[in-house]
Formats: sequence, C-alpha cells, structure tokens
Amino acid sequence: QLQASGGGLVQPGGSLRLSCAASGFTLAYYKMGWFRQAPGKEREGVSCISNSRAITSYADSVKGRFTISRDNAKNTLYLQMNSLTPEDTGIYYCAADIRTSIPCGSYLKNGMHYWGKGTQVTVSS
Repeated sequence: QLQASGGGLVQPGGSLRLSCAASGFTLAYYKMGWFRQAPGKEREGVSCISNSRAITSYADSVKGRFTISRDNAKNTLYLQMNSLTPEDTGIYYCAADIRTSIPCGSYLKNGMHYWGKGTQVTVSS
C-alpha cells in the first residue's frame, strides 16, 4: 500500500514536500514515481527515481524546481517542490513498479503498476 501526504494550500512561489509511505512491501526493490492530475486534464508524469537512487527523471515542466528522493530504510519516497505556480495545482499520486529495467521516461509516459491514494496540492494566492 502506498499513501501520499504533505499536500495543502500554498501561495505561488512557495514550497511543499510530499511524502509517500509504503507498507506491505519493500520499497527498495521498486522504481518509484510521482504523478499528478489537474482538474479536466490528463494524468501527467512528474518525476521518477530508480530503486538504486542513481537515476532520476523529471517532466520538463518541473525541472529545476522539483526534487525526487527516497529513503529506502524508512520505506518512504519524497518530492520536494519549490517555486510552485498555479499550474502545479492538482492531485499528486505516488506509484511503484518492480520492473526496474524499464526506463523512468517510459514510466512517466505510461504510468506504473501500483498506485497510492493522492494528496491535493493547491497553489493559489
């Protein structure tokens, strides 16, 4: 089971840190990702990280502003979001996939196998 948390209401230019706690499986064996969906829009892959933490990938829209990380010892995935804009508003989901040979870019485009419940992020003044 995956559970995202840390969302909320933030002003433009602000920051949030999302967390995703995994239970029932060992997160270290999985590639992990963050996805988001804004009202009326399709789901978008935001960021992905390899199980070894050596490889990360980001959507162009968040490069330089968001940072994905993981703490395998704590079985937790993170997304640090800085310089937030209203376009970042949406429900953020964490996801996992054990097929670690598939590139992160492919996961961001096609999604992952396991999904958690989302957390709402609203960027508004």
